Amino acid sequence: MAVWAYRGILVRSGSAMKGVRDAESPKALRALLRRDGILLTEATEEKKRESSRQREIDLLAFFKKPSSSDVAIMTRQLATLVRAGVPLIDSLAALMDQVEKESLVKVLGQVRESVNQGIGFAKSLEQHPKVFPALYCSMVSAGESSGMLETVLERLADFTEGQARMRGKVMGALMYPALMSVLGVVIVSILMVTVVPKVTSVFENIGQALPWYTQLLIFISTTLANYWWAIAIVVTLVVSLFQRWRSSAAGRLKWDRFLLKVIVFGRLNLLDAVARFSRTLSTLLSSGVQLLRAMEIGSHVLQNTYLQSVITDAISSIREGESIAEPLKRSHAFPPMVTHMIAIGERTGQLEQMLENVARAYEADVETRVTALTGLLEPVIIIFLGASVGFIVLAILMPLMQMNQLVQ
Repeated sequence: MAVWAYRGILVRSGSAMKGVRDAESPKALRALLRRDGILLTEATEEKKRESSRQREIDLLAFFKKPSSSDVAIMTRQLATLVRAGVPLIDSLAALMDQVEKESLVKVLGQVRESVNQGIGFAKSLEQHPKVFPALYCSMVSAGESSGMLETVLERLADFTEGQARMRGKVMGALMYPALMSVLGVVIVSILMVTVVPKVTSVFENIGQALPWYTQLLIFISTTLANYWWAIAIVVTLVVSLFQRWRSSAAGRLKWDRFLLKVIVFGRLNLLDAVARFSRTLSTLLSSGVQLLRAMEIGSHVLQNTYLQSVITDAISSIREGESIAEPLKRSHAFPPMVTHMIAIGERTGQLEQMLENVARAYEADVETRVTALTGLLEPVIIIFLGASVGFIVLAILMPLMQMNQLVQ
């Protein structure tokens, strides 16, 4: 069955629309669209399109997948349409005209087709897990069953935008130090491989003992220049073995537990994971998702196997009648403030609000720590680069100064 990109007119409103749909032939496509109240005006088989937009997307394959920002904007638009009383089918059709990313347009077309065939909206979204994760689908399912789809969609948009904004702040803060580190390593490597060998070659026939730091510089430069391929093989082998170990269940568990104990970064990783878990759990519970299902979904956003195992054990304890806070407190994995706030939320019946307070506090803490960390990393990197270049200059100049003294 071929995939067709089509343009048509909604008979009900007379508005133009476009989309993507599966059909065996143009005739079959026309019949399918007529059943949906769409008058076909143009159809092009997907594999034959050669527009500049499509060629650009083919070249930039990395950007094919819709980003969280794209999904957030689409969700906000969908919530507005549904709240205005526009039927879901027509809302999805209108979104296909408004969304700019073609990959998302294609997904929306397939979702619309599934909904039109009688499949639930949440079930239709579940067919595209790379675009709509379990969190998204579960909240939509809760909104469908409770009749509050527009409210849930607005919460989803807020949640997705907040997560994208937080991730953007962290990545933006770390971008400059990372760029400086990469450029510094490249510059020092070029100096060691190309410049240093030419300058130090004048020391070979002077018949004078060289300082230890000059000998160390010559050794490092010679090793990098002559055995770079061996170094590359060793590094590749070590990285491959490490990745293989980390991909195993035991290795992943040990590594993720280690990441939570690293000086400075361990605390940051923990706070970030707890903030995301608290925000996700609060959003799910507020949308009507049952507690155990919400905790199961929330564990996936932790991105840490050790913390996920703690949540899994907590779910088992809750099924046996324990409170939420008690197994989390017993694990000693979550900060005391989190378990204390959860316990208060359970007693007062305000668990969602308490979780939101925890998420807000920890998100602010993560942002503050990242800002302070990047402020510390920048001078450290500058000092390291300055020390590296100073070492190279010192190791070259000192023997030259000694030679000049001998000549005098």
